[in-house]
Amino acid sequence: MHRIVLFANGSIPNLDVIPSLLRPEDFLLGVDAGARHILAMGRQPHLVIGDLDSLDAGEIRELKKADVPTRQFPSDKNETDLELALEYAIESGYREILVVGGAGNRLDQTLGNIALLTDLRLSTFDLRLDDGVEEIFFCRDQARVRGRSGDIVSLIPWGNDVTGVSTQNLKWPLHGETLYSHKTRGISNEMPGEEASIKIESGLLLIIHRRADHR
Repeated sequence: MHRIVLFANGSIPNLDVIPSLLRPEDFLLGVDAGARHILAMGRQPHLVIGDLDSLDAGEIRELKKADVPTRQFPSDKNETDLELALEYAIESGYREILVVGGAGNRLDQTLGNIALLTDLRLSTFDLRLDDGVEEIFFCRDQARVRGRSGDIVSLIPWGNDVTGVSTQNLKWPLHGETLYSHKTRGISNEMPGEEASIKIESGLLLIIHRRADHR
């Protein structure tokens, strides 16, 4: 199955770089007002999900005119629109999920969106947030970061300490070490080349990859 790309209503520093993250076969899902990011690229979402309270009347008319299907939920609900969109992706059988615009604007929403990635049902999925500047995902066993020389890679223990952390092709390597949840040792490492790898023995490690062009 192809990849699904969820466009959330967060900030995107430069919308012009987002098409480079997309593939022709991607299923584009607008998460409420995140649909306007898709429209701004001259594309149409394949589906819009949410309470639709953040889209203006003109945008809703444009979606209806283009026959874009919508799944509208009550605004008084327990889940965020992004959580509903992730549920759709899971139920539809997608195992590769990219969330665009899932960070920025509001810290509470950003932290909540990152927390959604920790759902155990998604532990074997390829799931990440990416706004064209920063790529955010979790490592439960091993992970690779692909980019360019000078890119910043931060390793942040999520919730508890992460043990047995080993890295390759980072400027300051780790060799089976522990990253403590109350320490900042894993912040702001650098990639000397185009790929780095991380392995851990236990815990949940948040990886934030910031592209060098945007330091």
